Amino acid sequence: MRTKTAAWLLAVALLATAQTRFSVQQLVEFIRSSVELKHEDREVARFLRGVKMAQRLDDRTVEQLQGEGAGPRTVEALRELRDASQSLPAPPPPELKPEPAPMPPASPEEQQRVLKEARDYALSYTKQLPDFMCTQVTRRYIDPAGLEFWREDDVITARLTYFEQREEYRVLMANNRPVDMSYDSLGGAVSTGEFGSMMKEIFEPATETRFRWERWGKLRGSLVHVFSYQVAQPRSHWRVSYQRTVETTPGYRGLIYVERDTQAVVRVTLEALLPPDFPLQQVSTVLDYDFAEIAGGKYMLPLKAVMRMRDGRLLAKNDVEFRMYRKFAAEATVTYEEPPPPLPAEKTTEQPPTP
Repeated sequence: MRTKTAAWLLAVALLATAQTRFSVQQLVEFIRSSVELKHEDREVARFLRGVKMAQRLDDRTVEQLQGEGAGPRTVEALRELRDASQSLPAPPPPELKPEPAPMPPASPEEQQRVLKEARDYALSYTKQLPDFMCTQVTRRYIDPAGLEFWREDDVITARLTYFEQREEYRVLMANNRPVDMSYDSLGGAVSTGEFGSMMKEIFEPATETRFRWERWGKLRGSLVHVFSYQVAQPRSHWRVSYQRTVETTPGYRGLIYVERDTQAVVRVTLEALLPPDFPLQQVSTVLDYDFAEIAGGKYMLPLKAVMRMRDGRLLAKNDVEFRMYRKFAAEATVTYEEPPPPLPAEKTTEQPPTP
């Protein structure tokens, strides 16, 4: 079985935060995210002192954020922003949207039926794929301060071939410069194995995955069942390596999104349950599938994968997009083209479910 491999190469960089301008809503979202992700109070306050407001910040908002868990240094920095923004225009009133009525949960019988059909789909998935080629564009980002403010590090364009159920990668361009090298020789944070290996392992009976129906969701216009799952470490084959010198095979957990009408798996998320002594504190992946056309046929194929890692404060993120699917041809020539623009956010944003 192909396994997913992640590798990490540390980089030394400085966070550029000068003169960032926030609306009040952006500021509120940033503070809430910082509280949820348990960012250090000192680091959040230091970041805020490089921020400029585009709207007036009031006492009520500062007190609200303090009540939601903002630390004392963060609150002090927020009060400084409040005082400095008094001459600015007030933010517009929030738009009130009616909450849709929640959908009733799927019955236990339906949950079991969907899981069985999704398992059949996952275990036969790779056998149903044709031989093909596609372009894989990886945009790699880092954030040395760990505050979710990303700086693009590089852009890698690779040719991915899928032939006789085997994947091969060849790097064609790095930062718009033609190259010819193996994917493994890139260095930095890389990932492979997105074509069915993760999904297949989760549903393999021998993995003994524990599933639980969580809720309804909506992706790319389709209603989906959302299941949580967990794989115990002894049953895991997901390998995570650090600087290619230290490796572990952690247990993991995540979510599975199953399309209601077809029982096709359209999203898989993984979060590694890393041992305390491993150099990385976070490794996670989100993989989206969508239909692509190859030689006149439509197949459910990877659309985008997002891999994240954390080492102390340092964060790394890979946005990997799969584009330009076409039939495999052994005699195909290598072409060097500027990578396409990133996919629009709505392609991978979950929407509120509606019947």
